[in-house]
Amino acid sequence: MELMMTEAILNQQELTKKNIEQLLVQLTNAYQKTKSDRQEITTQFPPEDEEFSLLEEIELLTVNLRGYASQVQFTGQIANAVEAVEQLHAMRILNVPQVARFFFDSNDKYEQMKNYLRMLDYLRLLLLEYLHAEKQ
Repeated sequence: MELMMTEAILNQQELTKKNIEQLLVQLTNAYQKTKSDRQEITTQFPPEDEEFSLLEEIELLTVNLRGYASQVQFTGQIANAVEAVEQLHAMRILNVPQVARFFFDSNDKYEQMKNYLRMLDYLRLLLLEYLHAEKQ
């Protein structure tokens, strides 16, 4: 019985890893489709009192999440997993005030960028799921 559960966890973890790898490819394609959105966002959402602009915040999220995903893709694990879990929980896309304002205040505009942000958050959730399965 215990062996079957271990195999099921490993199969689930392998499936999650494949999903992470596929999502990395999809994110690259989705980001390329945001070019016109990004150009307009630069002028429509200038930095206010924040340290980073909206696009810089999105870039920071992208770099962090892609970094974790690349570790999973190439090594099958994430260094400092406990710290990574804490960071991934804190890295909720809509926890960034500028991103939340953009997401909810731009009505039906910038759908490509909003789709990209949804994919980023999904990647964050997959990474958490992968790390959770790794602990079992």
